[in-house]
Amino acid sequence: MIRIAGIDLSNEKQISIALTSIYGVGNWRALNILKQFNIEPTTKCKNLTDEETAALRDNIDKIYQIEGDLRRVKIMNVKRLVDIQSYRGKRHKAGLPLRGQRTRTNSRNARIVKK
Repeated sequence: MIRIAGIDLSNEKQISIALTSIYGVGNWRALNILKQFNIEPTTKCKNLTDEETAALRDNIDKIYQIEGDLRRVKIMNVKRLVDIQSYRGKRHKAGLPLRGQRTRTNSRNARIVKK
């Protein structure tokens, strides 16, 4: 089992799919990472060599902002919006949709008042 950024990747999955289980790595980014290291995306995780896994592990942690760091940045961005009392910050605080979505008939759960 390969461990990258504190996440265990399943041995039976293709490496391109397994990388998407890391927070901050989607399908597009996973394919770009594999292209950078000349690894076939359809390769199973258990068939990767030790050198390939070490290169993936080292470079993903260095180059990309993933997992805990990315979560922290997102939380700080929302906190900043709430602190400066912007429109989006007020909507975050109230638990309502932020980007102009209709709230009269949609987003039932979002309209429940937070206490």
